[in-house]
Amino acid sequence: MTLLPVTLLAVASLFSVASLAAEKSPDQTSTFTFIFENDLFGDTDSQYTNGLQLAWLSGDLARYAEAGRVPDWLLGAVSRMPFVNAEGRLRNVGFALGQQMYTPEDISRRELVSDDRPYAGWLYGGVSFMSRSDHAMDVLELQAGMVGPAALAEQAQNFVHEMRDLPTPKGWDHQLENEPGLNLILEHRDRRLRQTLHDRWAFDVITSSGGVVGNVATYLHAGGLFRLGWNLPFDFGTSPIRPGGDPNAPAARGDPRLDGQTRLGFHLFAGLGGRLVVRDIFLDGNTFADSHSVDKELLVGDFVLGATLMAGPAKLSYTQNFRSREFEGQPDSHNFGSVSLSWTF
Repeated sequence: MTLLPVTLLAVASLFSVASLAAEKSPDQTSTFTFIFENDLFGDTDSQYTNGLQLAWLSGDLARYAEAGRVPDWLLGAVSRMPFVNAEGRLRNVGFALGQQMYTPEDISRRELVSDDRPYAGWLYGGVSFMSRSDHAMDVLELQAGMVGPAALAEQAQNFVHEMRDLPTPKGWDHQLENEPGLNLILEHRDRRLRQTLHDRWAFDVITSSGGVVGNVATYLHAGGLFRLGWNLPFDFGTSPIRPGGDPNAPAARGDPRLDGQTRLGFHLFAGLGGRLVVRDIFLDGNTFADSHSVDKELLVGDFVLGATLMAGPAKLSYTQNFRSREFEGQPDSHNFGSVSLSWTF
């Protein structure tokens, strides 16, 4: 929990150096986003217990091509890709690196906890191709990485627990075996409604749908997000770590991060989502080797509540995620916190 005030202090420092600049358009800017997630924000230490992701989304590839910074064939290739080839949109490429870890509820036991989820880690990289307008976003993403000891989740958790003087998890000998992972992701988001209320107050409704196919995860999902605030950004919301590209980047000139002023903004948000799960390696176990597994639930729901603060080019969000049971016999639903910091430049 001590990481939260440190993060807030770092963000306050970033805010203090935000200065006046020329107004920009979305095609001129790129965005870095760092996300830290942990279930200690929910006063637990089990299930999905920790996640980190660093992502970068480029500016419009057409502008890059004009400046000679990317070859013309790359823009042509993205334009011909399915699902991200709509005319008249910004086209972007993104890269992400991340790690996630999962543990059973009782981490003090050395023996296999057969009725709880397996210990598991996922270390991955991703490349995404995106097309965006002020009201719609489509993403085609490819993720590749490693599940198992090569994901270094055991070392990462032991290091953090040692630093924070917490009990060392004892059951990592039973984690999933090493397995290369590959996921293909499609995601579509729509801004269904945006309404100005008074002065700079506004609200909007964003829906999302898509799916993942791969040996790490295979599922369909759909959801919606409601936002209300002052100087509401023109992006596609804030999400916990999951496949589907980075929605934090500005998508229209009305976004306060692009107006050249050190303007504050804040909003609250709430969302609902659901997944129809065909495969989840973190519950089903390894694809090509014998490993611990549990019987997963086919339908999994998420409810999120959060708040966002913006200043200049920076956007800081905190989200509390409430997730329904993911496997048969799971004693309780699960919740975890997510801190997201993005910087548009």
